[in-house]
Amino acid sequence: MTLYYLTFWIRTAALFLFRSGRSTAALSLMVIAAVATLIFLSALAMGVNDTMIRNSVGLYSGHISGFALPSSIAPEALQVNGTASVLKRIVLTGAFVHQNRIQSANLIGVDPSAEVKSTAIWKKTVDGRYPQNNENEVFLSQTLAEGLAVQLGSTLTFRSELGDTLTELTVSGIYKTGIDVFDRELAFCPIQAISPKADTWFAAVFLKEGRDPDAVIARYRRTLPAGLDFKSWKEMMPDLVQLIDLNYLSMSMVMVLVFGVVSVGIGCAFVIFILKNLREYGIMKAMGVTSREMALLILSEVLLMNLAACAIGVFAGVSAVSLVSQNGIDLSEFTSYNRYFTVSGIIFPRLTFFSLALPPALAIFFSMVSAIWPAVLVARKRAAEILRIV
Repeated sequence: MTLYYLTFWIRTAALFLFRSGRSTAALSLMVIAAVATLIFLSALAMGVNDTMIRNSVGLYSGHISGFALPSSIAPEALQVNGTASVLKRIVLTGAFVHQNRIQSANLIGVDPSAEVKSTAIWKKTVDGRYPQNNENEVFLSQTLAEGLAVQLGSTLTFRSELGDTLTELTVSGIYKTGIDVFDRELAFCPIQAISPKADTWFAAVFLKEGRDPDAVIARYRRTLPAGLDFKSWKEMMPDLVQLIDLNYLSMSMVMVLVFGVVSVGIGCAFVIFILKNLREYGIMKAMGVTSREMALLILSEVLLMNLAACAIGVFAGVSAVSLVSQNGIDLSEFTSYNRYFTVSGIIFPRLTFFSLALPPALAIFFSMVSAIWPAVLVARKRAAEILRIV
């Protein structure tokens, strides 16, 4: 099959489509709408995934967590290409004591100024403020505050599980995240308020946008002493990983189902389109055009129509995503009790290869499948039968 032969039938298919402009436009509109809509929806799904990740790591934990790191390892040693910040924390397990009340908790010694720059837990303050550097202050959850019957300005002590009594701490702020593990167990104070000579510390590593935490951990393992324990958010939050995978699967299924329905509509509409021009097809067969060439003509018509429709649909979908992604879509009213949207409910749709390429690819595939029916319908009929019908 020569290039000239293919070019001839493609040009003929284009002329058929151009001559039947209104019918072509009506058929193309289904594909344009489906492609544009699914590009936007898949970009929105990517935006939902991004927001869940950003909220989950940005609240407190970071993209990478380092556990029980020796004091000989300085936070600066974890600052590598791709990291935005490294926070040093000291964790003490024990209980708060206030008058005759006791509440078990983990007291986290932090650098308040660095935490405010990188984390968002201070934004969940319901009363008071986040602790300040070099002050003996504590930032309690509302659950702990109610259990200890304390309020802003109250003083309490923290007794570690080793039995040491710390300097009295003043309640500077009370927070509520809605996440049980935070609200039941964690309190924060300046690192200077607890033992600065701790043998080990914990790291929260925040990465720049788009960086792979596994690649950064691999670099740590190459450059730092062996045996250090680092885990990415994917290991710490397997439920979030499963939820993201489920979003991918659900979006893929929606695309297949939508284009399956659209292809049936295109197939039926194209049969009507062919019946409308059946006389021309009959004359062509009478002139010696083979069934194979008739099938090639119809398949070329469907392919050309869908390529043009997909191009317009991609442009429309990308334009819609670009327009909406500037300010995002605020879903806070619908996500206020969702742990993965505790920091922000604003979704910023994001285009990826998956969201941009899959809708037009599926559109072309299913449309070509739908073209088999009308192609067989014309190819199997003899010229005399067609002319007798019309």
